[in-house]
Parts: sequence; C-alpha cells; structure tokens
Amino acid sequence: MLLTRASEYALLSLETINRSERPVGSEQIAKELNIPKSFLAKILQNLTKSNILVSLRGAQGGYRLNVEPKEVSLYDIIAAAEGKRPTVFDCISYSETCPNGAIGTCAISPFLAKFQYKIDTYLKNLTLHEIFYE
Repeated sequence: MLLTRASEYALLSLETINRSERPVGSEQIAKELNIPKSFLAKILQNLTKSNILVSLRGAQGGYRLNVEPKEVSLYDIIAAAEGKRPTVFDCISYSETCPNGAIGTCAISPFLAKFQYKIDTYLKNLTLHEIFYE
C-alpha cells in the first residue's frame, strides 16, 4: 500500500501551498495540479485535522502550512493523507484476518516486521524540507 494517489496529491498540494506567500484555496490547488476537487478536499481536511495545515476562512482564506517543513515527517503526511499508518504489505495492517493465522506465525513474518521497521524509520526521519529543498 505505502503510497497511493492520496499521498502523492498531499505532497503535491503541500509543495504548492509551501511556495505561496498567501493562503491557497482548494479550488486553485485542484486546478493547478489537475486533481479532482472532492478528492483533494478530503486530503486537505485530513492534513488540517493532523495539524499539518491550517484552514483560513474568508475572502483571503485558504490553506497554509501550520508547521515548518523541517518539523513534519513524510510518515506523518502519509498517515494523515491515507487515514492510517503507512504499511508496505497489507497483512501488516490486518493481522487478525491473515490467512496464516496472525502476524508472527508465517514464514516471512520476521522479514515483514524488519522491513516495515526500516521503512517506518526512514519515513519518520525524512522531512518535508528535505523533499522540497534537497
């Protein structure tokens, strides 16, 4: 699962918002990035609920970053955009319905856990600043 269109659109939207000196409206972002407005609205709401963005109302309203790019990790952005923690393999997130019984009981479970840990660590250490500027 790791990255879906929601994560991609979240990152593209955050870049658009970051480079603007004023708050940016969802319609402007949707038009500029050619993203369906309703799908983008849900993503922006999730980013706002996670305090990554702040939504300002009124004629000069829109979205702006609520955090410094150096303070927000890719892990946090993906979790907000997707509505769940990023997982490499779906079985990590549905262990109770695993056809092999549960996480930890199949032959590849130790590998999956180790791989997920490495991905989580990488995503938690990669900031929005690094994505935008490095």
